[in-house]
Amino acid sequence: MLIGLNISNIVLIERLNLEFGSGLNILTGETGAGKSILLDALSLALGARSDTGLVRHGCDTASVIAEFNHVPSAAKEILAEQGIEHDCELILRRTLSTDGKSRAWINDVPVSVKTLKSIGDTLVEIHGQFANHTLLNPATHRPTLDLYAENNIAEFKELSTQVKQNYQQFYNTQKRLEELQDLVARSESEREFLEHNISELQTLNPQPGEEQELTTLRTNMMNAEKNSAILKEALDALSPRGNSLDSQLFSVAHILQRVKGAENPFSEQIDALYDIAERVAQIAQSLEPEDTDMTDMDSIEQRLFAIRAAARKHRVTADELPNILQTMLSQLNAIDNSDAELNKLKQLVQEHKKQFDLSAKKLSDARRVAATKMREKLLSELPDLKLGSADFMIETNETTPGIYGTDEVTFMIKTNPGSPFAPLHKSASGGELARLMLALRVVLAGTNDMPTFVFDEVDTGISGATASAVGARLNRLASENQALVITHSAQVAGYARRHFKISKSVTDDKTTTSVHEISADERINEIARIISGAEITPESITMAKTLIKG
Repeated sequence: MLIGLNISNIVLIERLNLEFGSGLNILTGETGAGKSILLDALSLALGARSDTGLVRHGCDTASVIAEFNHVPSAAKEILAEQGIEHDCELILRRTLSTDGKSRAWINDVPVSVKTLKSIGDTLVEIHGQFANHTLLNPATHRPTLDLYAENNIAEFKELSTQVKQNYQQFYNTQKRLEELQDLVARSESEREFLEHNISELQTLNPQPGEEQELTTLRTNMMNAEKNSAILKEALDALSPRGNSLDSQLFSVAHILQRVKGAENPFSEQIDALYDIAERVAQIAQSLEPEDTDMTDMDSIEQRLFAIRAAARKHRVTADELPNILQTMLSQLNAIDNSDAELNKLKQLVQEHKKQFDLSAKKLSDARRVAATKMREKLLSELPDLKLGSADFMIETNETTPGIYGTDEVTFMIKTNPGSPFAPLHKSASGGELARLMLALRVVLAGTNDMPTFVFDEVDTGISGATASAVGARLNRLASENQALVITHSAQVAGYARRHFKISKSVTDDKTTTSVHEISADERINEIARIISGAEITPESITMAKTLIKG
């Protein structure tokens, strides 16, 4: 529901802040006061095409903010796709500058005008001479009829669910059959290809993780070969000119032992030399390199490179090769058993198609019953709305099967006896179309998630009992939703739950449109003005009091 509309610098509106409520919100005012400007501003906030002519003269930018306290399910889907959070409230904001630039926000998140419009279309439905939404789009006719049917035919929802399930079964089986038929058509060349690749992979027999193991083993062996050369170089350093260092140290110790005396003065050095010589001998022994078996190295590299080549060939990782092998085996098995599988799938397709056709026919029959009920109910509304010569029907034609059955639904109307039926959006215009939309919406009450309706020109060319009938129906529609109605009819205005007066004033060569809510005597005077014109008479006051319903 639209709870607030803030307008800045739109044509004659300098600054305006309106608060709307549930039920029927009526806007009245003298011709030229600026009623259409309000619609233009609201439409701008809902994503309508921008026009620099809307920017107030002397201003660089204009802005409109529309605040809603209800988020329809269709809007929630769009908001989720855009990553926009909401707490059952939406604030739509639009700015427009004189250079033609336009910007949009939803809950302070910048969005494209296209996204703004897609959200706006779920929040407000505008009916007027130049703006008509939703029901004029033939794509909405089948879903609209289905919603009506769900509310008026007990088994319709169950039938609709059954059709969706049956179609999904039929579609999936048909797709599997087509895939197998395509595979069979390519079976000879495919068989050779599969058999060759299966043989290669079975011979190779790659295992998950094997590539990493071989890579690690190959790296270790390559390091061992390099380390062997390093150790040899270290041993050569310990044995210069073929005479090992430990032997030289032992020789020095033996020579020093021959020093004569009561006590050998080099005994400590001799012990140290023996100790060092022994340690050097141990080091030399530990540095002896192990022989690297290059035959193993060659076999490891050959297998590693073979696995990597197979992975490149099949455009997968090495660890996925076993899965590729299983897939190919399954495909080859399907080819080998194609005749039996084809027959099985063909039989399943026939069974599922038969189930779908039966449920789709039941759904079509239910739609026709609902269409008849909806037509009868709508036709009963038309005479009171000065549309007694009009006729309405719902045409159902067979179309491509889908999850919604086999029906293409079109709302058809003829406004004059003897003229042919034509699609709804091509038949009526102006106030006639607005009253027809009102009748449709009254009939469809309770079947939609559209919280706000706007009607302009709905009372064009009518008065008296017809205008009163229009007001009564607007009141019925607004009882479960919200309706904003711009009217010149006192009978319609009498049904208002909230009444707003649109005025135009000129001060200092500046023209400004203002809007304020009226009640009590001010409301009586406004309805009396509509009745009698510029001069309010006692008779018009009395009639105004009579017309006010609450």
